[in-house]
Amino acid sequence: MWNEPYLETCCRSALHRLTLVGAIGRPDGLKDGPCLERLQGLGLARLRSDGRFEITEAGTARHGAEILKRRSAA
Repeated sequence: MWNEPYLETCCRSALHRLTLVGAIGRPDGLKDGPCLERLQGLGLARLRSDGRFEITEAGTARHGAEILKRRSAA
């Protein structure tokens, strides 16, 4: 059963971009800022002290399950 909040297409794209930028992170204030804030609220991203967003462990797992269509090892 699906028990995770639905991610809009724009938020899925923002989550994917977080994986692409890696350790550099995404700066705050870009067009996908509202999605990054929503991802942060869901625990899938975090805002670092330098003002850049990075993906969390939960975000990496969600990206694998929803975007890459990988099943959880659990």
